[in-house]
Amino acid sequence: MNATPEPRGTVVDAPGGRELQIRRDLTAGIDRVWAALTTSAGLEPWIGRLEGDPSSGRVTFVMTAEGGDVPPEECVITECTPPRTFSIDTSVGEDAWHLRVALSEDGGGTRLLFAQVLGAEPAGSVGPGWEYYLDRLECALAGEDAAGVDWDDYYPALKDHYDALAR
Repeated sequence: MNATPEPRGTVVDAPGGRELQIRRDLTAGIDRVWAALTTSAGLEPWIGRLEGDPSSGRVTFVMTAEGGDVPPEECVITECTPPRTFSIDTSVGEDAWHLRVALSEDGGGTRLLFAQVLGAEPAGSVGPGWEYYLDRLECALAGEDAAGVDWDDYYPALKDHYDALAR
């Protein structure tokens, strides 16, 4: 187990409801980050893969980072402006998740804003999970093995921080 990661998320009131927002400054260029977030080849090293045709407005997401028994999730693409923004709606169990990503160029790198509207699922379980996956994304973009990011460093260590933000 490594040191507990520094939580970078906030909870804000947004047009779609209270949102968990996590910002990252990435060294990779915007096109490379866009591909890592929107293509199977880019997603595979750090979280999963897409199946289907994104131009149809729907894809199936298969999370491979959690093992082989995770059921696929249907995602509805509600906004997509390459390489800047996309939003998707998906269901996780009985919960509906509304996710949004905004990218902007920052020198030679990319500023990423990841947001999820907080619904029934507690921020204390959502926040640590996205911190974990965004750290895996950073590893993949750096050419490192995302498997080196240890879930046990994130949960339950960051749970109380995110629960307190949502109050």
